[in-house]
Amino acid sequence: MVNKQKILIVDDDENIAELISLYLTKECFETKIVYDGESALQAVDAFMPDLILLDLMLPGIDGYQVCREVRQKTQIPVIILSAKGEVFDKVLGLELGADDYIEKPFDTKELVARVKAVLRRYKVAAPAAQAPAAKQVSYPNLTINLTNYSVLYNGKNVDMPPKELELLYFLASSPNHVFTREQLLDQLWGYEYIGDTRTVDVHIKRLREKIKDHDTWRIATIWGIGYKFEVKA
Repeated sequence: MVNKQKILIVDDDENIAELISLYLTKECFETKIVYDGESALQAVDAFMPDLILLDLMLPGIDGYQVCREVRQKTQIPVIILSAKGEVFDKVLGLELGADDYIEKPFDTKELVARVKAVLRRYKVAAPAAQAPAAKQVSYPNLTINLTNYSVLYNGKNVDMPPKELELLYFLASSPNHVFTREQLLDQLWGYEYIGDTRTVDVHIKRLREKIKDHDTWRIATIWGIGYKFEVKA
């Protein structure tokens, strides 16, 4: 029997939580609902979800703190659900490590589509006996392996959420090729992202905090257009 993927729903609005659970259950997901931040943190360890749907306005520990603490100990993908639609709130959520941000009220079909899209990106690699050749790019002092989701920088492993790693790998796989923010969103999210292209800027900022420019390569900003992984001859 194939194990169902598990979704942890964290929302203090019981009606919304039950509605989300209903639609996800119809799509053959296993769901668990909790209504506050403390219970959410406990459920991460006990329920071991494959993805977390997280409201921001929670009693006790708010969603921002939950996201921060989850990201400190695991790379489980997090999608924030919130009535807060300001750019500041979205950017803050993404900077804390969320993988997507959906503004309330939302369309349930779009929600399910985004859940599936995020889970596709985090799908565990096939067993080694059946696995294809490793997807890997290497430069001086930098190796990015998309097969086992690892980054080796200056001889040390660098921890980063899968989305950041995928962005770095995508850019590094096409050295000196300029990508617009819209192209990066389309390629990495796998669906038409409804939101601010500042999402890309946030992830680039976090990458640069972990991966500094090298003498022969760097993540370059092409003002007014987008980004490229620049390699010097």
